[in-house]
Amino acid sequence: MSIKIDGKALAQELRVSLRERALEFKKTRGTEIGLAVVLVGEDPASQVYVRNKIKACEEVGIKSYSYHLPQDASREQVLSLIDELVAEENVHGILVQLPLPKHLNEQEILRHIPPKKDVDGFCAENVGNLAMNRETIVACTPFGVMKMLEKYGIDPKGKTAVVLGRSNIVGKPMAMLLLNADATVTVCHSKTENLQKVCASADILVVAIGKAKFVTADMVKEGAVVIDVGMDRDENGKLCGDVDFEAVEKKASYITPVPGGVGPMTITMLMYNTVLAAFRS
Repeated sequence: MSIKIDGKALAQELRVSLRERALEFKKTRGTEIGLAVVLVGEDPASQVYVRNKIKACEEVGIKSYSYHLPQDASREQVLSLIDELVAEENVHGILVQLPLPKHLNEQEILRHIPPKKDVDGFCAENVGNLAMNRETIVACTPFGVMKMLEKYGIDPKGKTAVVLGRSNIVGKPMAMLLLNADATVTVCHSKTENLQKVCASADILVVAIGKAKFVTADMVKEGAVVIDVGMDRDENGKLCGDVDFEAVEKKASYITPVPGGVGPMTITMLMYNTVLAAFRS
């Protein structure tokens, strides 16, 4: 039986230290660390995510500035707001909640956030720095996964790592982080041939494809570390991940549950990045 990686406990542990760092910043700089969160439109899931981020800010002592633009907000309105936030000294991080309404160009909007305030780690400069293994702000979810591996003494060095999913938010930065940690990395996607065989070769398997219980026991090597980034609903409407947890936990050495695994770490690493950006300002 595998060991469950407790992301919730680690997230709480990190938030305690982040609160101390936020207090230190306030004492030495005379101002609070500030995070601006921009929401465009009425997407219900996005509204929940924004509320959770504001709540996390309160918990660690970061001042949150929340901006809600209407669904039909123009490109000029969004860019003008970002310009104002970039100029604001008390705002150390800027986050534009995705997805944006379809009439807005996500890449153009994200490009408008300077790298030093890009606490999501999505801009080209920060991604480029990651690719070159330079110190930078890293996308929150894969950064959280690396913190979990570190906490549980799982060293990727020399291991075969497989990342299932190639999104800009999780899959690609996850692969780069593992490569920078000296793992041998394969990235799989919908066009990958012999997917079962490739996944079953992994010492560390990271799954982020958004398909409920897609990874089954026959896709997992005995004793592998399995990180489930998915957040789905099963046939009964119950929250689950991309991995068939009940079947896979019998083979894995370590596994993240859903919920309570990677999820709590993502927002915590956003707080981590905001504190980092503030101290670098």
